[in-house]
Amino acid sequence: MTQTPVSRTPEEGQARAQITIPAKHPMVTVLGSGDSLLRVIEKAFPGTDIHVRGNEVSAVGAPEEVTLVQRLFDEMLLVLRTGAPMTEDAVERTIAMLKSDRDDEAGGHHAPSEVLTQNILSNRGKTIRPKTLNQKRYVDAIDKHTIVFGIGPAGTGKTYLAMAKAVQALQSKQVNRIILTRPAVEAGERLGFLPGTLYEKIDPYLRPLYDALHDMLDPDSIPRLMAAGTIEVAPLAYMRGRSLNDAFIILDEAQNTNPEQMKMFLTRLGFNSKIVVTGDITQVDLPGGTRSGLRQVQGILDGVQDVHFSTLTSQDVVRHKLVSRIVEAYDKYDVRNGDDRNGRA
Repeated sequence: MTQTPVSRTPEEGQARAQITIPAKHPMVTVLGSGDSLLRVIEKAFPGTDIHVRGNEVSAVGAPEEVTLVQRLFDEMLLVLRTGAPMTEDAVERTIAMLKSDRDDEAGGHHAPSEVLTQNILSNRGKTIRPKTLNQKRYVDAIDKHTIVFGIGPAGTGKTYLAMAKAVQALQSKQVNRIILTRPAVEAGERLGFLPGTLYEKIDPYLRPLYDALHDMLDPDSIPRLMAAGTIEVAPLAYMRGRSLNDAFIILDEAQNTNPEQMKMFLTRLGFNSKIVVTGDITQVDLPGGTRSGLRQVQGILDGVQDVHFSTLTSQDVVRHKLVSRIVEAYDKYDVRNGDDRNGRA
C-alpha cells in the first residue's frame, strides 16, 4: 500500500470503498510498524489498488475483492477495540477466514474478530486464544458437549486448547481435577528394558503434556497440584477399573489406542466430568495389523447425543508457517502415491 494524496477512479465493472479509521486508533496500529500489515494485505489482494491518505483508506478493484478488503478493515478495528494487538499472523488468519467464509456455499458469515478475541486462559501475561475458525468451533464444542474428539494433524492446537479449557474449568471450579493420559506405545523399545523406575520409563511419553501445563500454570504450583491429585498425568493403562467423577479428562495421541482401550477409556466417564480425545489418524504407531481405536470410534459414535467430532486441517496449523506447508506437502504426496493409511491400521 502506498501513501498518496489521490486514489484511482474505478473503471467500468470495478468498485471503490472508502474506510475511515477512527482517531482513537493510531494508524500505526492498523497499518503496522513500517507498514508491515499493509504489505500483508497488498499481497493477499494483488488486483486491488489500496491507498492511504491521513486516516482514510481507499480500495479500488473487483467488487468482490473490495468488499473483502472493507470487511477486513472492519474486523481489524473490532479486534483493536478490545485491546488485542493486530499482528501479521492475525491479519493473515483474518484474511483466510474471510475468504473461506466467502467460498462457503452453506453461507452464514463468521466474524474473525470473534475468533481472535475469544480468551480461554491468561497466565503470566500470555493469553491463549483460538486462532482459526475451526479452532473456535472446537473450543465451543468442548463447552457444549460432554465428549469431544479433536482430530487433526500436528500443530493444529488440538491438545493445547483442550488443556487450556481443562485449566480454565479447574480454576472456575467446574471440576475438581484434571486427568491427562496417553497410551505408552513402545516405539521400538519395550518399557521393561528401559532403565529407571516406572515413572522414569513413562516420562518421555508424557513429557509433552507437562510442557503444555508449564505454559498455563505457575510451574512452582504444578508439583503441589500433582501431589494433591488435583492434576494427574498417567499412561492410559492406569485408567482401567476407575470411574472418574468431577474431572476434566484428556486422552492425547488417541490414534495409538486399540479399539478395546478406546472403549475402556470412554466408559471411565463419571458424573460431572468432561472428556476430550485428541489424535491424528495419519500418525498411527501401533504394531502392524492392530486397528486404531480412534479410526474406528467415529463410525461407532457418530450421531450419538452429546458426543461431538471436531476436525482440524493443515489450514489450522498454528506452529511455524513451514509446518503447515510440510503437512500439506505430505498430504499431496499421499494422494499422488495412493497411500491408504486407513488400510494400514
